[in-house]
Amino acid sequence: MDNIYILILVALGALAIFDLVVGVSNDAVNFLNSAIGSKAIPYRTIMIIASLGIFAGAVSSSGMMEVARKGIFIPSEFYFNEIMFIFIAVMITDILLLDFFNTLGLPTSTTVSIVFELLGAAVFMALIKISMNDMETFLDLSKYINSAKALQIIMGILLSVFVAFSIGAVVQFVSRLIYSFQYKKRMNFINPIFAGIAITAITYFIFMKGLKGTSYYKEAKVLMESRELIIIVFSFIIWTAIGFIVTKFTKFNILKFIIGLGTFSLALAFAGNDLVNFIGVPIAALNSYEAWSISGIPANEFNMGILAKKVPTQNFLLFLAGGIMVVTLWFSKKAKSVADTEIDLARQGEGTEKFEPNFLSRATVRGITKLGEGFNYFLPAPVNNFISSRFSRPVVALPLDKSIEIPSFDMIRASVNLVVAGILISIATSYKLPLSTTYVTFMVAMGTSLADKAWGLDSAVYRVAGLYKVIGGWFFTAFAAFTVSGIFLYLIYMGGIVSIAILLILVISLISYNSISFYKKQKEKNETIFAKKSTLKKIDSVINDSSQNVANIVRNTRKLYTNIVLNLSNYDLDKLKKNKKYVERLDKEVKNLNNEVFYYIKSLTDSSVDASKFYILILNYIQDISQSIQYISISSYDHINNNHKKLKKKQIAELQNTENEISIMLKEVQDIFENNNFEKIDTILTGKQELINYLEEKIEKQIQRVRSEDESPKNTILYFGLLLETKDLINSITGILELFSKYNNSLKKPI
Repeated sequence: MDNIYILILVALGALAIFDLVVGVSNDAVNFLNSAIGSKAIPYRTIMIIASLGIFAGAVSSSGMMEVARKGIFIPSEFYFNEIMFIFIAVMITDILLLDFFNTLGLPTSTTVSIVFELLGAAVFMALIKISMNDMETFLDLSKYINSAKALQIIMGILLSVFVAFSIGAVVQFVSRLIYSFQYKKRMNFINPIFAGIAITAITYFIFMKGLKGTSYYKEAKVLMESRELIIIVFSFIIWTAIGFIVTKFTKFNILKFIIGLGTFSLALAFAGNDLVNFIGVPIAALNSYEAWSISGIPANEFNMGILAKKVPTQNFLLFLAGGIMVVTLWFSKKAKSVADTEIDLARQGEGTEKFEPNFLSRATVRGITKLGEGFNYFLPAPVNNFISSRFSRPVVALPLDKSIEIPSFDMIRASVNLVVAGILISIATSYKLPLSTTYVTFMVAMGTSLADKAWGLDSAVYRVAGLYKVIGGWFFTAFAAFTVSGIFLYLIYMGGIVSIAILLILVISLISYNSISFYKKQKEKNETIFAKKSTLKKIDSVINDSSQNVANIVRNTRKLYTNIVLNLSNYDLDKLKKNKKYVERLDKEVKNLNNEVFYYIKSLTDSSVDASKFYILILNYIQDISQSIQYISISSYDHINNNHKKLKKKQIAELQNTENEISIMLKEVQDIFENNNFEKIDTILTGKQELINYLEEKIEKQIQRVRSEDESPKNTILYFGLLLETKDLINSITGILELFSKYNNSLKKPI
């Protein structure tokens, strides 16, 4: 029986590595987004700085490990076997939960997950003990759970959401009033002072307060105690002086240094505060096993009061954990997916939005808009004018691919994000409160975005919807962590090693499935249907670039049309469902292409009115093609999904003949646009009417069958719909051909 605990230890060690990987993948967003979003520093440099911060934070985080040992439950009320069951249930739940959020690309809190997992497993274990003791009732649950400490942690986490958002908004508002968006004109004077304040705050809270509770504090304690005010004043003077010298003589933008140092400090604070979430439980399990193994007492009789004592974490384990976190940071693609979510919500300006608006987001935006209008009404006009002038953004060229060419936000906001978040997290760490770094950094970023007026009327409902979705995910994290860890604890307690083995297989299977699913989605995302260019200047370049988009949609339409007719003829619901998913993806890309038309037009030269008109018309035809193939796909799928009668053999034969004619035509159109061989357009346009006449003939035949034969109403509706939509599809494609022919011929005319 003793071997089970060795196996649990081995499993916990492996799970700790997995947890570090999935945890860093989710939490990397906390310290990377400001630097990446502002593009102040090259990406590789950002990663090096963050890696150094993570490693430094990991090797100095020993003081936080006590949370996993005694922060949530009272260890003296449990025996060794019960503690080990709690720990394995917590780690299995943590990995599954974090990997789930990583796959969705949503940031969640590793702190909230570990706290509620410990709470859930401990509560379920306590309930099992209470149920087996006739002298105890549900009211005795409080003797097993460290309710005061747990409540303090939970309230601290929830309070951090409000505090982080509010402080982030206030500091950003004040910073923008001082700097305005024309901050480059004021850099020589304001930057050194801002740098003095920012760097002093970072060095004090990160490198001084953050050292408390670690094994390295004893050496620095003698120098620091009772000298805090002197250190702060001298630090501000020195850093401000350095800022003036650097700005005056080198023209170096010291904001870049603040962002780099802030990224380092936030990564350090993250590792120092959050490492407990990944390896705290396995280390506590190792300490428990070491104490029990030398006791000679049976596992179900050995009291775990030993966990209440402070035990330093071995440095080699901290070094190992830090190394794993750094490697994960460099190679995890899921980390980038999570980071993209926050950058999208925080970016300055409009563009393609990731989230769909809902009733709650619309109501919130309406309410805040009216509140703002009322507030402005009572402000004196000079004050309103002054504020408006400070928030007036400069007009810049907007190329199509602005997400690459233009930073998501400027260096002022990036600096505020890093400094405010770093200070808040460091304060919590110095008091050994497992603050959620995700909640703090995310809400600071959202607060600064709101204060910076990044959420305009064209984007607010989408951003607020995304904010609600992320926050809703946080509540789900707490509920799922508590419930699932409790259920896993019960299964492990009842099934022992068999249950543990099954759950470990479940972990491996789900992580493998999620990884495969994630990389498939990433591959689909990278393989866009439409070519997107940012170098369109004149009509000839628009024609050449647009021809690639047309070739792509014609190719995909031909393939989809053929598959839909084949699968409808075979009454194959599963394959029609796959067709429907691909059509939905096509429709989404067409919508994204339409959303970018503004930036296409902005990228054209002032004299290229024809180019703008041409591109808009092409997009309109592409949208018509997408809608036609979407109707054909959905109506076919719904017909079979609703178990309606199969099409008759005559109808199937006519559809297959139609598909053959359409396929030949689309292949010829595809070749024209792939090779830019527009001289062949007239040949296809000549044969267009024959194909239209063929479709009208089939429609007339179906009308005669309805009048003379016992036809199914649903079959008739489907068949008419397919033929009429095919007719619209042909008209849209030939409309593109006529448009290309017209503009291509106009380019050939001598000037």
